[in-house]
Amino acid sequence: MIKIDALSAFSDNYIWLLQDTVQQQCAVVDPGDASPVLAWLKTNPGWTLTDILITHHHHDHVGGIPILKDATHAHVYGPALEGIPGRDTPLNEGDTLEVLGMTLSVLHVPGHTLGHIAYVKQGAQPLLFCGDTLFAGGCGRLFEGTPAQMHESLAKLAALKADTAVYCAHEYTLSNLRFARAVDPTNSTLSERLVTVESLRANSNITLPSTLAEERATNPFLRCGEAVIRRAADEKAGFPHRSEAEVFATLRAWKDHF
Repeated sequence: MIKIDALSAFSDNYIWLLQDTVQQQCAVVDPGDASPVLAWLKTNPGWTLTDILITHHHHDHVGGIPILKDATHAHVYGPALEGIPGRDTPLNEGDTLEVLGMTLSVLHVPGHTLGHIAYVKQGAQPLLFCGDTLFAGGCGRLFEGTPAQMHESLAKLAALKADTAVYCAHEYTLSNLRFARAVDPTNSTLSERLVTVESLRANSNITLPSTLAEERATNPFLRCGEAVIRRAADEKAGFPHRSEAEVFATLRAWKDHF
């Protein structure tokens, strides 16, 4: 059984800490800052950092790699299509890797960046480490990819099992759900989720992980084919949309200035 905790970094990043409590080995996902990881290792003597998993090349996800690798000699996995400092194993769509006894598969999910990947654990208690592609209630900005690429990437993630736990890399849930409510104000499930998240954030509590079931029900970026979302996009843009990718593009531009 793998235990997963969040190590906070910067203003709103989460470094996911995966722990094999039997072997006292751990792995981290997207350590943009080495300090929280080193602090955890210092307060947990006897533990070994064995692996570092990277989803994309942005500094707030890779900045801690050199220090961590020098201190622990951890093995670094990352997208083959991006320049990742200290990377030992480049990963492409369809690759698999063994981390802490778990088999993870790799999905290429371009949009936020062109080489962005996600890590998926299938089977019982499925997990998704999706970096800045899918967020709780939202999705990442398009720094390198196109709306069509991001829409396709999100559809790939949405096709995973409903009970998949979604571990994204930022605490953006509250602002994302406020936007989602503006798009879909009559969604009672969304309203209930927003109330829960507002309470959590009022007490500085983490809102993650979510599940894909929650995201399918409340995240407008995964619902571009639904009539209520299309109507909202049509009204916002002032013209009818011909495809789900066009709906997504309007939603993303709307959120960028929300």
